[in-house]
Amino acid sequence: MRTPVVSSDLSWVAEAVRPRPAVGARVARLLDEVSGVHGARREAIAAAFWEDVRGLGAPLVEPIEGDPDHRTLTFLYRGNRATRHVLLFSNRLVDRARLADALFHHVPGTDIWHLGLRLRADHRGAYRIAADVSTGAPPADPALLQKFLQTLQRYAGPDPLNPRTIPTRWGGPDCSVFALPDAPRQRWERGGRPARAVERGRVERHRVESPALGAARDVWVYLPPGLGHRDLPVVVLGDGDMWLGGMGLQDSLDALITEGALPPLIVLAPDSVDGPTRWREMSARDSYVTFLADDVLPWAAGRWPLTTDPRRTVVAGQSLGGLTALYAGLVRPERFGNVLAQSASLWWHPGLSSEGGVPQTPVVGVPWLVRRYAEEAPRDLTVHLDVGLHEGPMVGYSRALYDALRPAGHRITLDEFNGGHDYACWHGALIDALVRMLNP
Repeated sequence: MRTPVVSSDLSWVAEAVRPRPAVGARVARLLDEVSGVHGARREAIAAAFWEDVRGLGAPLVEPIEGDPDHRTLTFLYRGNRATRHVLLFSNRLVDRARLADALFHHVPGTDIWHLGLRLRADHRGAYRIAADVSTGAPPADPALLQKFLQTLQRYAGPDPLNPRTIPTRWGGPDCSVFALPDAPRQRWERGGRPARAVERGRVERHRVESPALGAARDVWVYLPPGLGHRDLPVVVLGDGDMWLGGMGLQDSLDALITEGALPPLIVLAPDSVDGPTRWREMSARDSYVTFLADDVLPWAAGRWPLTTDPRRTVVAGQSLGGLTALYAGLVRPERFGNVLAQSASLWWHPGLSSEGGVPQTPVVGVPWLVRRYAEEAPRDLTVHLDVGLHEGPMVGYSRALYDALRPAGHRITLDEFNGGHDYACWHGALIDALVRMLNP
């Protein structure tokens, strides 16, 4: 098998999807209308603008003349007299090292703040907005301003003008979500199809003792409608607290099972507990794979009619969970015949320290797990990878794994979505991959 090569040159990808500053048509009209106008007349123009936004929805999505592949996306905020700055936080749309570039622009004499970006029309993402109402002048020095803007992240929350939100883990404020018109369709959304009553499964939360971990762990369990079936497919999914405790994955599964796009299946999703525990356990650890294979699966098999066939068993996860899924498929293919790894943390290698947070060090040469797969990947393993085009070097790492296995005839697929390291993107891609794996 040939040695995979990781290219650090992703400039063509970045150029194709890179966000650019832009002024949309509605804001351009607003700026023209308020030019040379003051007082009550300017306030009336602002009121009319907000009335338009009520009908159009926020953020504003507008076509670009002569450029059908892109849209202008305009984030809006309705401030008050105390508002000093408004700042956008959005995974991979905002450069965390240059937060000043993500500051909204104020229309003087109004309560309107706006920030426009030119984006490819298939982009989906989550974001938060922070408003600064502190007193005193902002730092003039760029370095000091950057540090000041970083402190605003703790105050960031969902967009008050956008009702579409998703939760964050461990009690953080929700994120708002946008999807441009060409973003991949969410399979569970009816989109004008005739209404059909959705049969409901149920979610349970159990405490499972784990000899492998030397501790008990909460496991979230999705049980489908029609549980009387025998030998149901099973999905072992990381971060159950997010997927079944917050993201509402069960509702998507119910809809797809009712329509026949997915067979009835069982999901076993261990809770990730907290950040340090997640880092310690979900980074290619043999003990955690043993927990999944020899503690969780046998425990569940004693209670519900789930399959023991690895060809109908999926291990799945995102980020460190994606790394864990890949490692589980590599070392325990007799239990896990299908791997679904989204935005897998292939930068990880043995010996990394987690002091000061989860490190993401650049990879020199071939990523550690890619090398392991190139040398040891079992022939009967099916692997699917998802990665966002805004995830920087992680795109190259995922391509390296694909390039290592595909020429040698392994069953591996790779999808690249236009987004970042983001549950807003992972949710639909997870469902799509499960449909392909379990109901081809």
